[in-house]
Amino acid sequence: METLTRFDDADLSRVLAVVAHPDDMEYGGAAAVATWRARGVEVGYVLATSGEAGIDSLPPEQARPLREREQREACARVGVSDVRFLGFPDGTVERTIELRRAIAAEIRRFRPDTVVTGAFRETWPGGVLNQADHVAVGHAVLDAARDAGNRWVFPELVDQGHAPWGGVRTVLAVGSPLATHGIDVSDGFAAGVASLEAHEEYLAGLGPEAPVPAEMLAEFLGATGQQLGVRHAVAVEVLPLQLF
Repeated sequence: METLTRFDDADLSRVLAVVAHPDDMEYGGAAAVATWRARGVEVGYVLATSGEAGIDSLPPEQARPLREREQREACARVGVSDVRFLGFPDGTVERTIELRRAIAAEIRRFRPDTVVTGAFRETWPGGVLNQADHVAVGHAVLDAARDAGNRWVFPELVDQGHAPWGGVRTVLAVGSPLATHGIDVSDGFAAGVASLEAHEEYLAGLGPEAPVPAEMLAEFLGATGQQLGVRHAVAVEVLPLQLF
């Protein structure tokens, strides 16, 4: 069995999670957040969309507040209260300058040392095609993490009170097919399950094929944990922004 290298997260201080949809962090990433929050790490969430196109039985104007409410509850269950929704259209997010600017502004506001995003490669592990919003947002996160430190990229952000922030050392892509590292989330596993369970109406909208959070996360994070030599772990692709 292929093994993963343990990611050294001991010196994390401020982490900003930037993903496409409500529930994207809850398939493993939230367990890492719970682990970090227990150590006193400051964590914020930024959602590019409100997931308003994610429930087939509800029109977007009804799904939007429901999904935002469930995401805020999911965050509360792992100790996060700083939650922002950028308002890009669910299902049709594009890798635009506007998206980069909005994410760069959030990075400048929060001033993280680490940014977490979802898997953004064209496929999931196993070769299943990834969803377009994930691809667009992940690539925009990589661009924005660097843009945030350059005052001459989006100089209007300075006028809006967002001073440049070049302190992002690393971007972590959770669940990437190119993951080489793992994060031990054994202590945060239960909170991670509770965080996914907060998306109750969204999961119910998936019908009889909806995953059971505790079972699915035990399978996914347990298998990754075996590769890392712990009970539960989440796989990440590590993308350094700084050499030193």
